[in-house]
Amino acid sequence: MRYLGSPHVDNSARLCHSPSSAGLKATVGVAATTCSYKDWFHSDLIVFLGSNPANDQPVSTKYLMEARKRGTRVITVNAYREPGMKRYWIPSSATSALFGTTISDRDYMVQIGGDLAFLNAATKLLLQRGAIAHDFLDAAVEGLEDFQAELAQQSIEELCSLAGVERAEVEDFADEIAQAEKGVLVWSMGITQHPHGAETVKAIANLGLLKEWIGRDGCGLMPIRGHSGVQGGAEMGAYSTALPGGLMVNKENALHFEKLWGFPVPHEAGMTTVDYLEASIQGELDALYCIGGNFLETMPSPDRIADGLGKIPLRIHSDIVLTNQMLVDPADTVFLLPARTRYEQEGGGTETSTERRVIFSPHIAGHDIGEAKTEWRMMLELAAAVKGDDPDRPRFDNADSLRAEIAKAVPSYQGIEHLKAKGDEFQWGGPHLCSNRTFPTEDGLAHLAPVRPPFLGEAHPKRKNNEFLVATRRGKQFNSMVQRARDPLTGAMRDHIFMHADDAAALSLHSDDRIVLENETGRMKGRVFLAEVTRGTLQAHWPEINIVIPHGSVDAGGGVPNYNATVRVEKIGGRKREISV
Repeated sequence: MRYLGSPHVDNSARLCHSPSSAGLKATVGVAATTCSYKDWFHSDLIVFLGSNPANDQPVSTKYLMEARKRGTRVITVNAYREPGMKRYWIPSSATSALFGTTISDRDYMVQIGGDLAFLNAATKLLLQRGAIAHDFLDAAVEGLEDFQAELAQQSIEELCSLAGVERAEVEDFADEIAQAEKGVLVWSMGITQHPHGAETVKAIANLGLLKEWIGRDGCGLMPIRGHSGVQGGAEMGAYSTALPGGLMVNKENALHFEKLWGFPVPHEAGMTTVDYLEASIQGELDALYCIGGNFLETMPSPDRIADGLGKIPLRIHSDIVLTNQMLVDPADTVFLLPARTRYEQEGGGTETSTERRVIFSPHIAGHDIGEAKTEWRMMLELAAAVKGDDPDRPRFDNADSLRAEIAKAVPSYQGIEHLKAKGDEFQWGGPHLCSNRTFPTEDGLAHLAPVRPPFLGEAHPKRKNNEFLVATRRGKQFNSMVQRARDPLTGAMRDHIFMHADDAAALSLHSDDRIVLENETGRMKGRVFLAEVTRGTLQAHWPEINIVIPHGSVDAGGGVPNYNATVRVEKIGGRKREISV
């Protein structure tokens, strides 16, 4: 796309971990997990914040089971006590498969969006106790004085109120952190999909730096991924705000790639996913080439998205399945291009895992279906159709030549050109990033980042007793593709609304009562599902809940939409009971 002169290229990382990239870059200079899964085995403590690996990364539970056998404690910070983290059945272990396995030792229940206040409160306590890595902070970290000055202005009491917890819970959490010599902090979209997502990631990094939980065995900062294309896609430069290798979009870096590639590269950052979809709604987007994904099911306010897609004169959709966004009537023309799966790509392909492991998937012969093509070939053919006679047009004979180009463009990926067979892989950066107390920042130091929770020092928003803050959650699904109507971990159906029993009683509601969630954005019907969520909050399945998620609120650091909303709850009739599997 940059060859065609467009800087407006983005990928699915924008909607999940873009705040993690921004927050980590600002503090430790990297935009990826700093450790490996094997560090879980050597850690004293693993903290999951806004993350539910039992549902989203189920393979990881076998590592957690092994870590706990070796003495590691696992705790969670979340707005829901996830049943899968209390007991999970791991099929690779006969005992676990029969009787289940406890994953989490302790759960800390916070308000939706209250993680930042909770972390700052715990950090204040650690500083007051002196339970920090003094030698490391003196040698390798900048900004401690300013950081302490900002926290001094934030009272523990107000932070606890914003977090929705009692001080005793923060004290207990601080005890866990203080007593652990080695720890891994793990987070996901419960942290990032807020207007202050990047700020909360900075708070997580601050906590890790105070303990020197980085660059050592058994330690790390881990933004855990749930999709095989997210990490590597961003690192290849399929990102409107970064060039390959995560380089900043500026004139100097663009000129570097111009020299490498032999064609002009835009010097300015492009529109993010949120930006260009908004441009389409305003009738300002001429064309959209969409590879995978489904904006009608991944973005807030899907009716607005459908309106925008319908205004684009030219749309090209490439995917392995048919999606409803493809069926939106175009302003002029829409092309549907059937694509090959990872295992059908000629010459094989690679993915980059959460722990930065670049893994080769060989082509499996005998699965060539109809007109489906390898996606990188489609893009080369598009470039040829637009600028067929241009001698500078990108040309690759096969997948090997493409991987050789990656090794040149992204130095950290050197070694990808040697991946040929099943089982071939390497971990870029090695087991640990930021090892030996060295950070890839301008001054070689890590940086503590003073952060303030929303509404600190302000009048807290007051809600009526039928008004709730609702967050999105995943059931049995992959991305927006629902695989089962009933979530086997929670027992909830897709139309169930997770509600605390005391909140339900206050509204004279019972299990399976039919209710409606409503605000200025939209209206969703559902049924009460009594669950251990934080008081005053609800959770509902995504993407169905997107119809009440307002547009326009995004994280300033990463550009991810805010997937939370305030809604009113009303009862709308008798109970509806269903049995489904």
